[in-house]
Amino acid sequence: MKILQANAIEILDRITDGFFSLDENWRFTYINDEASYLLFRNRDDLIGKNVWEEFPEAVNLPFYKQYHKALAEQTPVIFDAYFPPLDTWFDVRAYPSSSGLSICFKDITKQKKTLKQHEQHYKSLFEQNPDAVYSFDLNGNYLSVNSKTETLFGYTEEELLQLSFVPLVHEDDLVKVKQYYRNAANGITQNYEARALHKDGHIVYVNVTNVPIIVDGDIVGVYGIAKDITMEKQTEERLLRSEKLSAVGQLSASIAHEIRNPLTSLKGFLQLMKTSSIDNLQDYLHIMLEEINRIETITGELLLLAKPQVHQFHFEDIKEMVGNVVILLHSQALINKVDIDVSSDELPLVNCVGAQIKQVFINLIKNAIESMPNGGKIRINLQNDCKEGVCIQVVDHGCGIPEELLPKIGLPFYTTKDKGTGLGMMTTLKIIETHGGTVDILSEAGKGTTINIYIPINPLAVKNIDEA
Repeated sequence: MKILQANAIEILDRITDGFFSLDENWRFTYINDEASYLLFRNRDDLIGKNVWEEFPEAVNLPFYKQYHKALAEQTPVIFDAYFPPLDTWFDVRAYPSSSGLSICFKDITKQKKTLKQHEQHYKSLFEQNPDAVYSFDLNGNYLSVNSKTETLFGYTEEELLQLSFVPLVHEDDLVKVKQYYRNAANGITQNYEARALHKDGHIVYVNVTNVPIIVDGDIVGVYGIAKDITMEKQTEERLLRSEKLSAVGQLSASIAHEIRNPLTSLKGFLQLMKTSSIDNLQDYLHIMLEEINRIETITGELLLLAKPQVHQFHFEDIKEMVGNVVILLHSQALINKVDIDVSSDELPLVNCVGAQIKQVFINLIKNAIESMPNGGKIRINLQNDCKEGVCIQVVDHGCGIPEELLPKIGLPFYTTKDKGTGLGMMTTLKIIETHGGTVDILSEAGKGTTINIYIPINPLAVKNIDEA
């Protein structure tokens, strides 16, 4: 037995943690070398002494309460506590027995200081952040907010901690914001723009980032960062209004210029007819009729482009639609010695405004015919696209468009044709955009033009997803 006790004492003296034992009267019965070192006390001076008399400062600290709990309830206790006289943090484990307590402890001051620094870094990031920073529980209730959050929304910290985010979101944005929050609560970081409501009722535009809070592998809440972008939004709106006014001004000037030319001609011929003999009347009338037809063409295309469209979407057969347009333009193609070849995959029905898409095909095929005054061939390829859409390709071998002029295609009254207005292509681009599609124009002067159009099968569904 003595040998075993000697071996146990030798082991306890060699361990790197402090260790001491107390009897039921709180007197030291054993202290190892590390405990003597950590407590700055000689073991011989402590053996047989009462722990609370030797370290009276500990009576009002967690050590006193935890040791008494362990001994009274005969249950181990684990805790950490700061001991001011030594300016030291200790990690403590106390194990009771019928004859007293055995206590293991170690100095964790360095770890505590590191943790405190990290906490201070986080607190600085939280409090000094120029944006609103806050946290929610999984139900969307505020858990913490920084001062910028108070400034941004007009509520005090105490008021916000009684709220969820729901009352602060504009009703028109609430559905999407809730979905973004659910995504973040499921572990997916979100970034989005929304309208928030200030306490006084005015709207605040914010750019929001939601990040899941993960503790021990579990999502326990959501962090939020909100940046006030109200000024940026107001600036964007002013620029947009300015651009619209500028565009209206440019379009008005272009319309005035395009219509003034034939009007000048008409006015001149009327003056000639008034002062000249009747012999040249037929020549005058023929030219005047051409000028009137040009004005009619310009105003007709402007009306098609500008008047409000009633979007009656129906599922249409694109292949059948192209076939009908080819038949419609057959005589014009024949006169110009142009062959039109159509190849097609099996295509799904496309949800579209049939009359508008038909107008697109008419515009593109007429342009292709007119680009080949000496005849040629137009290839139309209809393809089933793997992206849940259809691709329409129109290829001609006409005069083509110089590369530097391609960016201007679609501008009002810009055209490469002698009697064109440019409004047809502008209308085409607008229609395809309305249908959620894209137009890609490839052309080379003297070699021809290839136009690729992509239209989703159901643009309304795509639009709804984008808006969500």
